[in-house]
Amino acid sequence: MALNQEDFSTLLLEERDDRLTVLLNRPEVRNAIDQTMVDELHLVCAELERNPKVLIIAGTDGVFASGADIGQLRERRRDDALRGINSTIFMRIAKLPMPVIAALDGYCLGGGAELAYAADFRIGTPSARIGNPETGLGILAAAGASWRLKELVGEPKAKEILLAGAVLRAEEALRISLITEIHEAPDLMEAAHNLADRIGRQDPLAVRITKSVFHAPAEAHPLIDTLAQGILFESQAKFDRMQAFLDKKSAKAASSSTTANDDRIQK
Repeated sequence: MALNQEDFSTLLLEERDDRLTVLLNRPEVRNAIDQTMVDELHLVCAELERNPKVLIIAGTDGVFASGADIGQLRERRRDDALRGINSTIFMRIAKLPMPVIAALDGYCLGGGAELAYAADFRIGTPSARIGNPETGLGILAAAGASWRLKELVGEPKAKEILLAGAVLRAEEALRISLITEIHEAPDLMEAAHNLADRIGRQDPLAVRITKSVFHAPAEAHPLIDTLAQGILFESQAKFDRMQAFLDKKSAKAASSSTTANDDRIQK
């Protein structure tokens, strides 16, 4: 394991061959995102950029993340805002080569919600509460929500969350596809791993390239699709997987033919 748990104080890590699970672990402040957590998430991203794997992000103690650390946020000034402390790490997470799964339980607010919006998949529990209360604190949701949320849920609902402080319950988040699954809290991580298993059954290179093409700007299409397909058409996995498909289809056809012949003989 390239990442050493001893180097992390705000994150708990579990690494497998094809995925990395990261638990936000500041339970004394409901997993509020502080500078140390941001720095440690950068270390995680650096490793996943070198060694691409699916990333699962969740929280501890029944909370995903209650937001940015207000104590630190209160003291930040203009120059801190211009550094884009949270927006930079969330953008880096969004651009990771392999998909990111956010498993949401309890509070998922402010910066915590913006972290979830940066993921490719969001699943939750019945107790998940998702929103951006920044305007109530005299600031704006500047780490992705102000533009990413509109893409996820549409302009009217995004404005209700960003301008009127709406906090969504899990059922409504599911209805508008902000999350795609609801599971009871004890089953949440199993569900996240099941989703990672489904991703893992795909060809990793095809997944990586598809994610890149999906997030490309509109003006890049269809050229980027054609170029990406050209790369994949030369991959060994394409030949192996398609041959396996054809072999399975032939075996099924042969089995059906044998069964039909047996039926005719018995008659």
